[in-house]
Amino acid sequence: MKSLLLALACLLSFPAFAQTEAKAAETPTQQIEAVVEAFRTAIIDKDKERFVKLFLHENITWQNVVGDSNLQQLRKKKPEAVKVRFKPENNPVSFIDGIVSSNKKLEEKFWNTKIDTDGDVASILFDYSFNADGKETNHGKEAWHLVKTDDGWKIVSVIWSVNWDPEPKK
Repeated sequence: MKSLLLALACLLSFPAFAQTEAKAAETPTQQIEAVVEAFRTAIIDKDKERFVKLFLHENITWQNVVGDSNLQQLRKKKPEAVKVRFKPENNPVSFIDGIVSSNKKLEEKFWNTKIDTDGDVASILFDYSFNADGKETNHGKEAWHLVKTDDGWKIVSVIWSVNWDPEPKK
């Protein structure tokens, strides 16, 4: 009877073992691409828990910079506007909280993704657009740094440029 239970336990654990082996067989680049996809779908699904788990901690570098042409546009109405402003209250948690509380369908799209990694640290650079209800609100370049932890790849910094149409659509 013990051997039957042991055999049954082994058979039941095989799919989990096979899944772990399959994940380990993925290349670091594939694992990092999965982080990008999890980031994207967590926004679409408004899934705060999944989103927050992508980061090493909530106080990572989370910084945007306004594109030059947009800064000129802003300064026409607000001469004191600055290109880069640090706001400690801006972080991944406040970002996803805003998404979760929004009534709009939100999505961030990524393309031209370039990943550089040695298997322990990685950087990603890509073009992005942020969309609300199917319309682009802003776009630019985005860059992340990641580290490989015992729990997988974690994002440690996110920086991005913010650009919108030079002439706001009415």
